Amino acid sequence: MSQFLSNIEPNIIDDEMVQKAIEERSPDNLGELAREESVKPKVVTQLQLSFKSILQIDNLWPLENLTKLQLDNNIIEKIEGLQSLVHLVWLDLSFNNIEVIEGLDTLVKLQDLSLYSNRISKIEHMDTLQELQIFSIGKNNLTILEDRETAALKYQDLTKPLEQEEAHVLALQEVEEAKQKELEYHQTAFVEYLNGSLLFDSLYAEDRETAKLACLPGVEDLLQAYKKEFVLVSENLYNYGLEEYEKREAAVSKFYKRLREILAVNQQESKRIISGFESRNQRRLDELYQAGSGDIAESKRAQGKEDIHQLWDALMTLEALVSNDLEELLQDFKRSIDVIASTFTENIQGMFSRCRDLENEHHEKLVELIITTKEKLDMDELEEDFPDDARMLLVDENTIVNAMNVSHSIRLRKIDKRESDMLCNIYQWQISVTEKAFQTENDRNRSCIQKIICFINSLQKELDNTGIQKPTE
Repeated sequence: MSQFLSNIEPNIIDDEMVQKAIEERSPDNLGELAREESVKPKVVTQLQLSFKSILQIDNLWPLENLTKLQLDNNIIEKIEGLQSLVHLVWLDLSFNNIEVIEGLDTLVKLQDLSLYSNRISKIEHMDTLQELQIFSIGKNNLTILEDRETAALKYQDLTKPLEQEEAHVLALQEVEEAKQKELEYHQTAFVEYLNGSLLFDSLYAEDRETAKLACLPGVEDLLQAYKKEFVLVSENLYNYGLEEYEKREAAVSKFYKRLREILAVNQQESKRIISGFESRNQRRLDELYQAGSGDIAESKRAQGKEDIHQLWDALMTLEALVSNDLEELLQDFKRSIDVIASTFTENIQGMFSRCRDLENEHHEKLVELIITTKEKLDMDELEEDFPDDARMLLVDENTIVNAMNVSHSIRLRKIDKRESDMLCNIYQWQISVTEKAFQTENDRNRSCIQKIICFINSLQKELDNTGIQKPTE
């Protein structure tokens, strides 16, 4: 903050500053009272003197019961005037110009000390601060390696919790970032939430009716068997989706690589044609300068026009040829993309069809189990320890079967929705990637023709203006 010293007036803490800080901190209904008569220093436990341009700490000795003191964001150069504040627990001296840790010997109850962003080069004079729990010393001038290591050992009980907490926060942040990147990758591959049991778990999310059936004998075993088969299909979907994503990326990359190769050959040939023309054209322009006007000049100018016309034909022919090559490349690319998309669609539909089959089979088995259990209950063939909750569920068979049918329909719709999302994604990719390729070539072709026209016009204009007026010697 020293860079601002020329623009501010340094202050020393005085009674007026302290009194004003107390009044500002007082509740509204006590503010008037604080202004009418001075608050007794002994009752003040907290004081905030931030952003006051304080250069020197002084006149705080009456506040003997102070427990929290904020002196951050000032221009304090020395820790002093605090020896009487023996009850201080929290002290903030961050964002000042302090160079040495000192003047803290009597603050034996201090638990939280912030010296962040100062000019301290060495950690010292803190032996009496046995109660200290939080110590912030970042953004200082601790450049001496020996001092850092010594301080780290000496105050490891203070710094370790902070370091561990910071490391824990950073670790959590890295985990979240990794999860986000993985999710973005899965979304690009259209397989988000297909790995593991995520899709299966989503089918039963908020399904209270099915949860109630878990207490019936045999239901849990049936559900686990269904889950095992379903998750296997889901994993196949996930792995297949990732493999197809790599194929899609490779197909697009191969197309653009070939596109660049064709354009590179075209550019080389264009440069060769233009280079040959420019060498002839420069000689002709020099001759025109020399001829000035007359029959010779007109003859040279006519030759120039013919040469420019031939250049136009050559460049436009070259552009037509490269356009034909790229059109063929684009059509091959479109066919390749169509095959990739149709194959993906067919296989995805097959795997989701298997998911529906598993759901239907499980539902049929579950209904059969419920009906069988209900019949045993009616015939009093169930064991005596059959759960009372299960007995209550089976009182009304129609109600529970209807509820099961509703849950079954919901799960089928969720499967259909996930399949629809993947199919929509591959269709949108198919359309966008081909449209982008064709649009890129269309834009390139139009731009190239425009450049040829401008180039030919500039050559023609240069030829028309050459030799009409000789340059001044």
